[in-house]
Amino acid sequence: MYDTYSQIVLPFASSPELFEQYTNASGGLRTGMLMEHLDSLAGSIAYKHMLGPGVETLGRVQERGFYIVTASVERLDMLASLYPVRDIRLSGQVIYTGTSSMEVAVKMEALNPDGGEETLMLGRFSMVCRDARTRKAHPVNPLTISTPEEKALYQMGESSKNRRKHAALQALSRVPPTSAEAADLHTTYLKCGQEDDSLVRNDRVWMGDTLLEKTMLMFPQERNVHQKVFGGYLMRLAYELGFANACFFMRSHVTFHSLDGISFTQPVPIGSILRLQSQILHTSPPGELPATVHVRVIASVVDVQTGHEETTNDFRFTWARDDGKSTSRIIVPKTYQEAMLWLEGKRALEMGAQIRGRRIRAPEGDQR
Repeated sequence: MYDTYSQIVLPFASSPELFEQYTNASGGLRTGMLMEHLDSLAGSIAYKHMLGPGVETLGRVQERGFYIVTASVERLDMLASLYPVRDIRLSGQVIYTGTSSMEVAVKMEALNPDGGEETLMLGRFSMVCRDARTRKAHPVNPLTISTPEEKALYQMGESSKNRRKHAALQALSRVPPTSAEAADLHTTYLKCGQEDDSLVRNDRVWMGDTLLEKTMLMFPQERNVHQKVFGGYLMRLAYELGFANACFFMRSHVTFHSLDGISFTQPVPIGSILRLQSQILHTSPPGELPATVHVRVIASVVDVQTGHEETTNDFRFTWARDDGKSTSRIIVPKTYQEAMLWLEGKRALEMGAQIRGRRIRAPEGDQR
């Protein structure tokens, strides 16, 4: 397992020229660009596992006989602030393998001037291996477990895969909401869902009114080794659109909490027209500090001749108000489809709160 470990260091503190390429309007670092690097690192680690630690170049995919793509990102959780700006280390390794899939754990750490280190972000990528000729599943190399620490990481990766399977079985696209969820939804309807309810008119926001989108042409400069648009680039575009929508809704600058999931269903061809659509799905209850918001971003490829759109990616993010205040604004669905998205957002906010609560209570050395 240890042979798959890889890391890169971004010397922001010691290289003003590099920092200038990543700086945001607030004088900090662009989180979306760092996410892009994590996706690239996860792919490199997966290829390192398949090719061996001594191989430095990928070569032609057809000659290798296989290729690797990102199937999903389970989570990326922000554990500490990127401020003050310091050198950043991105690292990761394969922690679990299935028949044709790999779980890659990644970490972002700040390197302090005094030699100390601070974990900023943790996450997991699910990678799948495909046959270069048939596009069907290609077997991956098994992991060799040699230490108790590696065994614990392997069990964590296995648990992560089992959680995804369980979540898929409980998805609202397959099963109805629980009785408690149905009650919450109905309560929201009674309080905020009446068209003529003037008491909540100023704070109620219909979900359909939160749509924010952008359309872009995909250029070859952003291609990956498979001659498709690089998934990390799409992640950055989705993050930045979702961030803008969260700011609009909160009427405040927001701080990134987590990437709650990404699904990659189709590749995005070079030269295609990509439409990104962002929508607010759920917010924390009024009075909760700080106010949090869950945002969905859908990426679709548009056929210019027919106008048909095919969804390629589904991104889910959570942000919180930067000033720590609450919000009185409430997202209210109008249709059944929006109601299911509202419940998905509610589930995501509750899961994120549980994870952050566990990590706050856990000793620093026990955080994973």
